[in-house]
Amino acid sequence: MITSRLLRTLSAAMCTSLLLANQVHAKSLKDERVTDGPYIDVHNKALSVNWICDDQVKRTQLKLEEDSLPYSFNACGLTAITSQLHFDEQLIEYQNVKRVAALSDLHGQYELMLTLLKNNKIIDKNNRWAFADGHFVITGDIFDRGDKVTEILWFIHDLEKQAEQAGGKIHLLLGNHEVMVLNGDLRYLHPKYVKAEQLLETPFDQLFNQQTILGRWLRSKPVLVKINDHLYAHGGFHPQLAEDKVTLDTINKTFKSHLVEKELPKKREGFARYLHKTHGPIWYRGYFKDDGATAEELDLLLKHFDVNHIVVGHTSQKKIETRFNGKVIAIDSNIKKGKYGEVLFIENGKHERGTLKGKRKPLKR
Repeated sequence: MITSRLLRTLSAAMCTSLLLANQVHAKSLKDERVTDGPYIDVHNKALSVNWICDDQVKRTQLKLEEDSLPYSFNACGLTAITSQLHFDEQLIEYQNVKRVAALSDLHGQYELMLTLLKNNKIIDKNNRWAFADGHFVITGDIFDRGDKVTEILWFIHDLEKQAEQAGGKIHLLLGNHEVMVLNGDLRYLHPKYVKAEQLLETPFDQLFNQQTILGRWLRSKPVLVKINDHLYAHGGFHPQLAEDKVTLDTINKTFKSHLVEKELPKKREGFARYLHKTHGPIWYRGYFKDDGATAEELDLLLKHFDVNHIVVGHTSQKKIETRFNGKVIAIDSNIKKGKYGEVLFIENGKHERGTLKGKRKPLKR
């Protein structure tokens, strides 16, 4: 039994710990000077472009002329390019793709991402698309933890267009951290972005609302994609989805139509609520738990979705690994720590790990 005296002691210790944590957090905000952006709002006849340059907010208005696209924005040593102001929903099934690369959970690690992509020849030395007609999948979680989230978003936003012009494709999927931020759950923000929202006098999630370029772009992204005989998602698929014979299209459409709860006429309920909770595609960890999916349940999933492999991020590994004799491929290679990362390559029926130095290694089952 816990005595009242012990409770008081524990309570005092918790208060002291919280106070120290807040002091450290406040110090990190005070000492770190922020450069960030741009955050671009789309109005009827103008774009509002917002930057932070060394703690100073810079706001400009640009006359909106859609026939002048693409627009290039440069300030504070940062660059952003957009060739669209409106974005169509993405397709979720592709066949006859010759080469696929995939990674996950970038979490604001911009420099490490560039090194990984360069060394594995997805981009060239000038940070331009170099993967020809290949498809490049990112299974979510660009947001949170690291301090270069905005840089990654604008980089992928532009690289996506370069890939299409070369006959290739980038598939950016929604992860739990994208959905958290869009819904105002900001508990994992790097201190840089806590300060950025204070300087801009705007809650961080509202910097990605429906009137912004990046907000619109993110809302167009799917929660899953099927390429050849591989199915990709951030977390995974609970076996119940196969038992209930739910289609990929229904999963994606239901999830997307209930993406941001405060933008809905009422709270999520029923199947939509289920998809946004623990067993949904952005949160599920059942392929990595002792009491998770069984081999028989996984085979049921594969048969139902007509694939041979499920590729997921979300659950971190030291390198790209497999489960269930290669049927599940785990591609969250701990990029979030800023020290190492890998890319999955799928070509001619072979699975290989692309290391940080760009060496290809067979993926063991």
